[in-house]
Amino acid sequence: MSEKRDLTFRQLVDLSFGFFGVQIAYALQSANISRIFATLGADPHQLSFFWILPPLMGMIVQPLIGKYSDRTWCRMGRRKPYLLVGAIIAVLVMVLLPNAGSLHFSTRLFLGLNMAMWFGLFSLIFLDTSINIAMQPFKMMVGDMVNEKQKATAYSIQSFLCNAGSLVGYVFPILFTWIGIANTAPKGVVPDSVIYSFYCGAAILILCVMYTFLRVKEMPPKEYAEFHGITPPSPANPSEKKASDGLVKLLLKAPKAFWTVGLVQFFCWAAFLYMWTYTNGAIAHNVWNTADVASEAYQTAGNWVGVLFAVQAVGSLVWAAVLPRFRNLKVAYVVSLLIGAAGFASVILIHNQYLLFVSYFLIGFAWAAMLALPFTLLTNALEGSPYMGSYLGLFNCTICLPQIVAAATGGAVLSLVGGSQAAMLLVAGVLLALGALSVRFIK
Repeated sequence: MSEKRDLTFRQLVDLSFGFFGVQIAYALQSANISRIFATLGADPHQLSFFWILPPLMGMIVQPLIGKYSDRTWCRMGRRKPYLLVGAIIAVLVMVLLPNAGSLHFSTRLFLGLNMAMWFGLFSLIFLDTSINIAMQPFKMMVGDMVNEKQKATAYSIQSFLCNAGSLVGYVFPILFTWIGIANTAPKGVVPDSVIYSFYCGAAILILCVMYTFLRVKEMPPKEYAEFHGITPPSPANPSEKKASDGLVKLLLKAPKAFWTVGLVQFFCWAAFLYMWTYTNGAIAHNVWNTADVASEAYQTAGNWVGVLFAVQAVGSLVWAAVLPRFRNLKVAYVVSLLIGAAGFASVILIHNQYLLFVSYFLIGFAWAAMLALPFTLLTNALEGSPYMGSYLGLFNCTICLPQIVAAATGGAVLSLVGGSQAAMLLVAGVLLALGALSVRFIK
């Protein structure tokens, strides 16, 4: 294939449309997990430990999905079978997770957690595993089917759909509250506004994924090989089979972009882990002057967190349109992260719920850069590699590992800042600034 064909705009959208539904699920998880576990009885110093599970599952699952999908060729496609399985599991778990407090579990503690929290914990494991299974194929299909010229556009579309899905997921609880669905519940029970949000998110997720599944036709092995200029993958090709042994060998041969962008990722994703974990408590304390998780004020703050995260998504959408205007990607990266750091740092100073719009709008600038720039840099560096999926799965560890480290140390850091959850967002700002400084190492 002498010239790699262009896809139409409609084809580029179809390729990533299911990402909209997957991101609704991810947004509901991000905005409500701390709220759900606090409602079930978790102490603020325990909250970060619950956040270890999502990135840990991603770190295990996504490299495996990448490795095995690289070698999967069947009638349904190469990446699409994993996409469908992940979506189905996610839908089932999204129906179960928010009901953890409504199933009349024993209140007896085991290893410091009641049975409702244990149920929620295992549901969270399955939810994040399934979201990871469903999410990764979209990134891989862009790498598989889009040429270098259109790749930035394809990832920009994916970023737009990602933020649009986040916007919908974040506003669901407050939307349901506005139409009269209860936003409070007995102690230890998750409010109906959150439960129905998960139900609607599950329905949209499966519909969007099925749209992409039915609309997109992946390349057969021969066409894929011609498109990328490589030897067609085949069980009869022993050299390929040998080369595909082990993810460790691939890491040793990874391009420099993998490691240098990964360093920036470490600081950025640790910062956002603290945002997802502590925004609810910070806003409840700073704006509504409460730490009582059973109070109406705390649940109102929980709804407002969804609104603020929606504002962040809007900021990300706006900034995503600005990023292509930068001639230098590294400059765009630095500017985006520094603006986001300023947004995080300002939260501790603000006690008005509407002024917080400014803070989270600026945080969205960093999020836009984190979604678009790393994968553009990496997939261009991997062009022609038969292990695109494996490398993208491994690269996900640069997203997961910092979240695990941040979650594992979150309780200790919270103690160091005097137990102030708002101060944890200042820590997040410092981490983003360190990420901006690390951009200089990217080659």
